Amino acid sequence: MIGKLTGRVDYKAADHVLLDVGGVGYTVHCSDRTLASLPGPGQAAALYTELLVREDLLQLFGFPTPYEREWHRLLISVQGVGSKASMAILGTLGPEGVARAIAIGDWAAVKAAQGVGPKLAQRVVNELKDKAPGVMALGGTMGQAAGTLAADALIDTGAAPVAPAPGPARAPSGAAQADALSALTNLGYGPSDAARAVAEASGSDPEAEATALIRAALRLLAPKD
Repeated sequence: MIGKLTGRVDYKAADHVLLDVGGVGYTVHCSDRTLASLPGPGQAAALYTELLVREDLLQLFGFPTPYEREWHRLLISVQGVGSKASMAILGTLGPEGVARAIAIGDWAAVKAAQGVGPKLAQRVVNELKDKAPGVMALGGTMGQAAGTLAADALIDTGAAPVAPAPGPARAPSGAAQADALSALTNLGYGPSDAARAVAEASGSDPEAEATALIRAALRLLAPKD
């Protein structure tokens, strides 16, 4: 299994990048969001990867963080969601946006992805709403792991050492959500309720730190008069 590639960008196409790793070129399919975050030709980049294996096809899909890759794995577990649809959803919403949409039941946000109809969007939300808290809870440790990606991109690729920028920069948001979710579950709130409150709080302030998310989520979880 190829889990991660670090090398030099040969070129970027509409839906993939050719990554030169030690003289071997790997075609890695990426979302629009990920492709936009990658540096230009000749510069260093790194991607976490997922290998799709079929009888007549081998395809690599690339992600800027392991957290986003985990969401991809969860999305394609839903009947009717293939790799193409998953990449469209992640490209439209990003991993934190996917987590938020599923946690609060916002299937319309999922439907905004190209090629995803209302029935499929509703199925994604309904099937993954109970699994979302578990993946959100992984955001902190996965965000820390993603921090190594930039350092690994500074290898001797024969190119200027430039790390992929916007991808890993999103990790703190996932880490803050994970910390807030952990705190709320430790206080006795159910995982689904805690995930929904954290997702709503994060939607109001995407840059909020864990402490601010916890306070906002507690206000949302407070009994209404």
